[in-house]
Amino acid sequence: MAREYQIGMLWVDGPLSFLEQLCIKSYLDAGQHVRLYTYGTVTGIPEGVEQRDAREVLPDSEFITHGRTGSPAPHSDKFRYRMLAQEPDLIWADTDAYCLKPFTTENGHYYGYLEGDVAIGVLALPQDSETLAKLIEFTNDPYLIPPWLPPRHRRPLEEAQQNGEPVNVPETLWGVWGPSAFTWALRQTGEIKYALPEHVFYPLNYTRRRALARPGAKIDHFFKDDTVSIHLYGRRMRAIMRNKYDGKPDPDSLVGRLVEKHGIDPLAAPIIKHDEDEAEAPQVDG
Repeated sequence: MAREYQIGMLWVDGPLSFLEQLCIKSYLDAGQHVRLYTYGTVTGIPEGVEQRDAREVLPDSEFITHGRTGSPAPHSDKFRYRMLAQEPDLIWADTDAYCLKPFTTENGHYYGYLEGDVAIGVLALPQDSETLAKLIEFTNDPYLIPPWLPPRHRRPLEEAQQNGEPVNVPETLWGVWGPSAFTWALRQTGEIKYALPEHVFYPLNYTRRRALARPGAKIDHFFKDDTVSIHLYGRRMRAIMRNKYDGKPDPDSLVGRLVEKHGIDPLAAPIIKHDEDEAEAPQVDG
């Protein structure tokens, strides 16, 4: 029998834009409790959200960012694994994961494929999961060389380590603790058998992301009866909204219809450019 789960999210610092407000409100309107972990001052949090200090899960001393872009993506990856190990009744959701139906799981596993890997934009694992244990082991030591890396990335790291100059891997390589790490761990443990089809959480994959904002786009056929979420690809969608639609979704687009449905005013919570918004091809981390 499925347990009742709450939703756990992270927003490090700064104001929420209407895109994050939309996704958070979608869970509240579906009847799910949302716990938003924060480090700094976060404004624009929808009414009804439980705000918690992220240091309860991961202290400042363990904060890690991608060196070239300054993106907190590696910290977000590490945070969600630690949160799941600590909080048994939370399902992780990125702040750009929109809820169509309440999230729940009968076996503690809740994740799905996206373009070949198993993504981590929506994620739950049992506390005794072998996959979770492996992920925590690797993310606890940024100098461990990930076995899931291709040889062209692994060899330079091994040479540096042999020369007494170990490399901080997540600071150097983009997304190294994200879906590729998760997919590797799932395959090592056999828990990949629980991964759900792509349409469950990511009915419009990354290559189709522009259709989410395009007025009149014909996208209904991507959704199935068991689709529970729509990923909005936050960094890229923020850029699309800012550069093509003057910061406000077209009312005839999917995003435009959703903000109307949930009573979100895009002009009251404008998109502010983040340094990492257009820096790299994204992992699914919001």
